[in-house]
Amino acid sequence: MGIGSKIFLFIGPPGSGKGSLSNLCIKEFGWKQLSTGNLCRKHIGEGTEIGKQIDFSIKSGKLVSDTIIIEMVNKWLNEQLELGENIILDGYPRNLDQAKALDKFLKDKIGNIVFHVIVFELPDDVIIERLCERYVCQNSDCQVVYSMIPGSKLSPKKDMICDVCSGPLKRRSDDLRDSVIERLKIYHEHEGSLLNFYKNSGQMVMSLNAKKPLSEVFYDFSKLVGLEDL
Repeated sequence: MGIGSKIFLFIGPPGSGKGSLSNLCIKEFGWKQLSTGNLCRKHIGEGTEIGKQIDFSIKSGKLVSDTIIIEMVNKWLNEQLELGENIILDGYPRNLDQAKALDKFLKDKIGNIVFHVIVFELPDDVIIERLCERYVCQNSDCQVVYSMIPGSKLSPKKDMICDVCSGPLKRRSDDLRDSVIERLKIYHEHEGSLLNFYKNSGQMVMSLNAKKPLSEVFYDFSKLVGLEDL
């Protein structure tokens, strides 16, 4: 199980480009990306026991417990590792308990699983500008992300219209300045404990300059983890 599999944990603030790099790796290498949100919706839709617990928590106005999230993620990871897939983790683990659970899960596995921790480095002022100027296609089947920063390569060709499907663009409610600042505050609180956990456990933590254009970030990432020949 898991022979030859690589797991890449992306740690970085919202707007640091984790999703963009993940999508590029999926496109170029055929990797799998963990999305806890999509997994939750999948379980709810299929009516699984985990899905019922998640649905109950949401309808009760409560956060889904770490116990449920960990069980759900471990099940998904098992399935992917059985197939020898390379995996990107973006948004999990979110806290120390989840990190410890992931560490235990990986140590219990049989096979050569290579685990990389990649930290996306980007100043808060750049993140605030990126997110406050980020707009998303409102077509649920599209969801392409654009930037309204002057001169950005991610700007739409037509004002507030998606290049791909011609759907309308809209700024997410949590991309307003006050919301972004609050999200960054919460992120930094959790980031420290996660990085300390991995450093104290002897895990190599590698930094990536996320201020560069995506093509350069992709090149640097590939070189950083030895993927130039893929």
